[in-house]
Amino acid sequence: MIVCKSEAELQYMREAGRIVADTHRLLKEAIRPGVTTKELDEIAETYIRSQDASPSFKGYNQFPASICASVNNELVHGIPGSRKLNDGDIISIDIGAQYKGYHGDSAWTYGVGRISEEAQRLLDITERSLYAGLALVKPDERLFTISHAIQQVIETAGFSVVREYCGHGIGTELHEDPQIPNYGLPGRGPRLRPGMVLAIEPMVNIGERYVRTLADNWTVVTEDQSWCAHFEHTVAVTADGCEILTRTGEQAG
Repeated sequence: MIVCKSEAELQYMREAGRIVADTHRLLKEAIRPGVTTKELDEIAETYIRSQDASPSFKGYNQFPASICASVNNELVHGIPGSRKLNDGDIISIDIGAQYKGYHGDSAWTYGVGRISEEAQRLLDITERSLYAGLALVKPDERLFTISHAIQQVIETAGFSVVREYCGHGIGTELHEDPQIPNYGLPGRGPRLRPGMVLAIEPMVNIGERYVRTLADNWTVVTEDQSWCAHFEHTVAVTADGCEILTRTGEQAG
């Protein structure tokens, strides 16, 4: 069942989204060669808790950290630890915050120092696919039309859409209906209605689309070791389009 949020609920979700966006801003400033993913996690948790919120991910199905930090060929769910970032790496940071019982969720992939042209193109295309999907979020649109738009940007660029993971509804639960794949046929799926809140999140591989989970039961990597990227915004469907709840001031759309 897809739950539409009231204006009062959306106010809480806007605040959760702001906290997530501000956390991304802090981590973007902290990302540099030599920093550990654990240090980034500590910055995030400290800030989220300072805002009268809690990290959505910490303890979720026993996940041990406040952010997911996935480097290079790691797609999602990387566990922060002692790993130091190197010049030329890319890192996907996925952040969730719960405020007054409501969640915000956003992922962004960042370059560390000077990255290769291929890595930059991966980031650019993945971000572009996100905004291609968001441009279609409006009342009465079919959900898989958005999925199709994301897929077209990715595959036209010669990259691969990961199919095992998808976006989702969000609210008092971190993951709610509907599931939002990053591929599909246009004109299908449920119709969007004002008040729906969606976490839309393209996950893209340079190489083949196949992924696997490491022995820690969390970190998802590409089968062929190709690099990958992950971008995500939480958005609310409005009367005439959508409101991005997790946008930072530096993110274009």
